[in-house]
Amino acid sequence: MPHRHKEAVPHGALPTREDLIQRIHFDPREGRIWLDDQRMLLLHTSALGVLRQELIDSLGVDAARGLITRMGYNSGAHDAELARKMRAPDAPQDALFIGPQLHMLEGVARVEPAHLEIDEERGHFFGEFHWYGCAEAEVHVQRYGIGADTACWQQVGYASGFVSRFMGRPVMFREVQCCAQGASHCVIIGKSVDEWSDADEDKRSLRADALTQGLSAVSSERGDNASARSLLGDAEVVGVSSGFNAVCHMVRRAANTQATVLFLGESGVGKEVLAQSLHRISQRASGPFVAINCAAIPDDLIESELFGVEKGGFTGAQSSRAGRFERADGGTLFLDEIGILSWTAQGKLLRALQEREIERVGGIQTRKVDVRVVAATNLDLRAEVEAGRFREDLFFRLNVLPIRVPPLRERREDIPVFMNHFLRKFNQRDGRSVSGFTARAIDAMLSYGWPGNIRELENLVERGVVLAGDGGAIDVSHLFVGGEHLQGDWLSWQPDGSLQCRAPQASAPANPASMALAERVQSMLGDADCHDGLVLDEVEAALIRRAMQRTQGNQSAAARLLGLTRAQLIYRLKTVAGEDSA
Repeated sequence: MPHRHKEAVPHGALPTREDLIQRIHFDPREGRIWLDDQRMLLLHTSALGVLRQELIDSLGVDAARGLITRMGYNSGAHDAELARKMRAPDAPQDALFIGPQLHMLEGVARVEPAHLEIDEERGHFFGEFHWYGCAEAEVHVQRYGIGADTACWQQVGYASGFVSRFMGRPVMFREVQCCAQGASHCVIIGKSVDEWSDADEDKRSLRADALTQGLSAVSSERGDNASARSLLGDAEVVGVSSGFNAVCHMVRRAANTQATVLFLGESGVGKEVLAQSLHRISQRASGPFVAINCAAIPDDLIESELFGVEKGGFTGAQSSRAGRFERADGGTLFLDEIGILSWTAQGKLLRALQEREIERVGGIQTRKVDVRVVAATNLDLRAEVEAGRFREDLFFRLNVLPIRVPPLRERREDIPVFMNHFLRKFNQRDGRSVSGFTARAIDAMLSYGWPGNIRELENLVERGVVLAGDGGAIDVSHLFVGGEHLQGDWLSWQPDGSLQCRAPQASAPANPASMALAERVQSMLGDADCHDGLVLDEVEAALIRRAMQRTQGNQSAAARLLGLTRAQLIYRLKTVAGEDSA
């Protein structure tokens, strides 16, 4: 049964402080503080006050609030990873209380949960928390006095990031009472983003700008455009990761210029969606947005596709036809997968970019075109230039403003946003009523490497909606059934949701890196059996014990053997010692 709190939550429901304190390690010799495997920093509250004042005075209240809120969101999302590792298998939702405990442990405030309702599988959340002695409110009052507005921006962002990462779907908190308003204590309320109807200002604080708003109105002439648009969908999508917001900032800066933009990034990260956004917020928004996938056009047709053809220009040309450059006149031309263009096509494209004029195939008339070119590639164009496969002069013509779009594994805070969006999308499209994701599925989605990025995430959620029953939740067995491996080739999720350790099969294609890893693990574990349902913590503990034996208790040598810092090893040794004494 889902874990639900309908009444006030007593302090006794919180995890013990000792469990969290044991995960803090001070290493004064190295100048580091660790909370689990995350490096932390002690900060004077006076320095926090100076930072807030500088941001407010230089950026304005709204921009400062947004930046500080996103800082808190990032911290909360990372602490949620620790909470998920510490939760008990029989009461996983109880680990949500680690968030308030960490708030107190990190010196933010004394937190009292007042009301909490959680149903992970159905995606329902409602929470009310009271903060006493909030440091953020105190430093705000010291500099600005009592005012009419709430001031705990960072900690509201923290709560939103923590619970969103924990629940696997966007949850937004809002401060409804603050000491900065003269109240005795601060109060926040959180619920699913979909359930808020009057919190537009709060939502704006979680994104750098409105870059992704209204993307469905952007038209494209590319054949697979519907698939490209589905990366972010037909509704507003809020990216909350620092990587996403950095890209948004770059796109915003480029929008009102005529500079050529080159989007770099792996397949499936949403490069075309960003190109559409760039066009939509630019001065060319009233003009056409024309896209062409260079990888989908044969070499002998690329010239006619780009520049058009006159009747009789080549065999089979029965009529004159405008090319993409002409059709994009006054607007934006998006050249996707530009790195695979043939050498001949690259030369003709370079001339068009330099002269801003084209000639149709078989024609004699020169046509001026007013086109902004935006390109994208998943290749390293500098390496392609060095290898002689891409023209250096064309590279420098395109590389005016390169924008790297980070892969999904580097912006995990955005995963719950996409999970929730695609779940709603496919429920609506297929007339289904899948309720949400199980705790195991959320853990798996957040830990998976996503080699296919957003496109792969979309496909897996669609698969889950197909396989899960109406009214039920998507589980691991509904998602990772297509050969995906969550922990490397030697650890994989089974259809029943268990984690299985297996040796590489002789008949399977060789994966040198995976086989080497498996051999090293087998060597380190010695005679330990590899059995079904092996717990990853057991593997880690066995490796640590074996490393200490091989180095005769030398912690520094054992840390080097395991690829850890000495501080990280010392922390893990405490955990292993606790298990052994138990």
